[in-house]
Amino acid sequence: MWRPGLLMSALKTSYKRSYLMWVKSVLDASGCSMLAPLQTGAARFSSYLLSRARKVLGSHLFSPCGVPEFCSISTRKLAAHGFGASMAAMVSFPPQRYHYFLVLDFEATCDKPQIQPQEIIEFPILKLNGRTMEIESTFHMYVQPVIHPQLTPFCTELTGIIQAMVDGQPSLQQVLERVDEWMAKEGLLDPNVKSIFVTCGDWDLKIMLPGQCQYLGLPVADYFKQWINLKKAYSFAMGCWPKNGLLDMNKGLSLQHIGRPHSGIDDCKNIANIMKTLAYRGFIFKQTSKPF
Repeated sequence: MWRPGLLMSALKTSYKRSYLMWVKSVLDASGCSMLAPLQTGAARFSSYLLSRARKVLGSHLFSPCGVPEFCSISTRKLAAHGFGASMAAMVSFPPQRYHYFLVLDFEATCDKPQIQPQEIIEFPILKLNGRTMEIESTFHMYVQPVIHPQLTPFCTELTGIIQAMVDGQPSLQQVLERVDEWMAKEGLLDPNVKSIFVTCGDWDLKIMLPGQCQYLGLPVADYFKQWINLKKAYSFAMGCWPKNGLLDMNKGLSLQHIGRPHSGIDDCKNIANIMKTLAYRGFIFKQTSKPF
């Protein structure tokens, strides 16, 4: 018979792996009661362990699964009982079509009325693991504008980017070279690795980057020519169009906005968080851009 004093040591040795596999099956279930996985696991676990699991997860064992609230609460509760990061790693998502999502959100020179041509001044990319939907790597650089080297007060107020943040920074050509180096270092140029960019709208990769590259006589790498428009993905998943972009998507998913609006790196973090939440709900992301 199991004694309470030996529970944790037993879980951390011979039963820990099996227990985590069972919990994973619970978290992987979709649109069903928690009772079925609990009963099917009974043959492998003592009634004492199942009782302890009930006490750890409480009423959430019998809540609908496949929603972020359930998974996050369950993970926190199990982590508090000695499972830590290993439990978080067990939370899985429906298989995605890509190994990695590259979340991108430019900030560019701007004014009212709009200045032409606009130039990219912030170039952030988050490498999001397609299996865990966690951020694995970050590329983030500011870019020196050359046509309109002085940022306008409107631009600084909107983006939070001040003149000192772009003065002396690499040109767009140099930043694109460093992006390519980062892509290679991260294994994203391997033909066996499927990755795709994700943006909040089509502007970044349909208009801004190709337009500035054309103006400067720079080539556009092929990996920038296909992407997922998060607004379209959200509308497919939720059945409504997010007129106010990230603000509407965060509100629709009951997410708190991260950082300040129109900060490129903060917008990327919000995009990643929205993607993770949609993935928790079973959404499969697909390319939305049309071939060039």
